[in-house]
Amino acid sequence: MKLRYLHTMVRVLDLEKSMAFYALLGLKEIRRYESEQGRFTLVYLAAEGQPETPLELTYNWDGDDGLPNDSRHFGHLAYEVEDIYAVCAHLQAHGVLINRPPRDGRMAFVRSPDNISIELLQAGGALAPAEPWLSMGNTGHW
Repeated sequence: MKLRYLHTMVRVLDLEKSMAFYALLGLKEIRRYESEQGRFTLVYLAAEGQPETPLELTYNWDGDDGLPNDSRHFGHLAYEVEDIYAVCAHLQAHGVLINRPPRDGRMAFVRSPDNISIELLQAGGALAPAEPWLSMGNTGHW
């Protein structure tokens, strides 16, 4: 049996706010589908040069009362980054809470505006532990 990855879908409450968050991670819109009859918009985002691994944001025009607190999101999205400290500093400078700082120089977690957990993993080996991340505690959950 052959299996091929297509995409990851997450439901979002505020499409523009969510797109702004994922843009901070470097994801860009690669295609969009709007259904007047179904009253939804699908926006596909991908990292530069990686259109084969898109993230689909599903936005229901009439809202979704269960978001962001219901369990219709899956565990987390994971992205490899070149410099986890620089990415976390960039996100933090734009008001994103770092839920699990990269104290080990290898892994961090943040959450999207729709409460979706995003795991950031350092490419290659872990960076040397460094401040302010080394002494920063966890905030919330991921």
